[in-house]
Amino acid sequence: MPQPLESLPKQRAVADVVIVGGGIVGAATAYYLANAGVKCTLLERDSIASHASGFAYGGIGGLGEGTVHSPTFPIATEGFRLHRQLAREIKLESGVDPEYRDRPVLALAFDRAEADAMQAHLRWQKEQQGYSVSWLGAYELRALEPRISERAHGAVRIDGTADVDPYRLVLALAQAAEARGATVRSAEVVGLDIYKGKAVAVRTRLGSIPCGAVVVASGPWAAECGRWLGFRLPVRPLKGQILRLRMPGPPVGFSIGWGKHYATTKPDGLLWAGSTEEDAGFDETATAAGRDSIMSALMRMAPSTADALLVRQTACLRPVTPDGLIALGPAPGVEGVFIGTGGGRQGIVLGPAMGMALAELVVSGTSALPIAPFDPGRFVSA
Repeated sequence: MPQPLESLPKQRAVADVVIVGGGIVGAATAYYLANAGVKCTLLERDSIASHASGFAYGGIGGLGEGTVHSPTFPIATEGFRLHRQLAREIKLESGVDPEYRDRPVLALAFDRAEADAMQAHLRWQKEQQGYSVSWLGAYELRALEPRISERAHGAVRIDGTADVDPYRLVLALAQAAEARGATVRSAEVVGLDIYKGKAVAVRTRLGSIPCGAVVVASGPWAAECGRWLGFRLPVRPLKGQILRLRMPGPPVGFSIGWGKHYATTKPDGLLWAGSTEEDAGFDETATAAGRDSIMSALMRMAPSTADALLVRQTACLRPVTPDGLIALGPAPGVEGVFIGTGGGRQGIVLGPAMGMALAELVVSGTSALPIAPFDPGRFVSA
């Protein structure tokens, strides 16, 4: 098995790398490449963390029902480990506090079918290291958080999860990468120059940037890269909206979840609640329908939130693929191009591990993580 990048010797002879996209994956890749002594340039069309990574909820954990036997689970596990490590290091390196904190989860069940399904999943959850998982009945649940609806049958409590402010984290990664020698630039990428089957430059509206390797980490916009390379990369945007609310009473000390809905009090003192899943193309507009959908689920979880004051509503575009797996690895047919996208709702927890894997691929041509199931070439064969 190849060594993790953390333990590889510095590789200052490696050719320059251009990273396209200033979200969690691109910033993490720049950070780990710079740590390995690789000169890299991070390009972002708008501003760092100005899309999905900057407007995500920021929950970190890997025990959702969709992770059972999923090839994504090891990536989420490594991502969580790296988040803990970054929490100790990144604030000192960048001067930006990513506001990482341990924060348990209460996953609610509102009927017997939901409760049975969650309890069936409980055994697998309890086997995973680093977590403490238990079932709470209705009485125990409301003893912990009286504001939870009396209609809830019970909940799975998961200790060992955490959250982070995604915008501050990505900003911290980018600034720490700069401190280690990376360059961060604002530029819109419009294509790649390929010579004898190898990427040799990235074309922007302001000119070309010669390079020895390219990392494409531009979320749902990575589909454009497939067109530059002559293959279909079927990543698309899935719109998600989040509300930030000011509500009376003490902070909610758990991340309360029901299905794909969630809420918790963040360090800014506001209750963050979400989220929607909308096929809306590249429309990032926050909508009244999105607001009402979130509030409906939130009031079912905690009826007292009906008195909350809406402070801010945001929308972002998460990158997703047809099979629900990330795209992570070398681009098919062209040497020196690597792709990292498709994190969807798990983008923040997966981001550091995806960045680490991409940096390893650039430095040594392989990764210590089990990334074979995520090969972007699988879409060509499909």
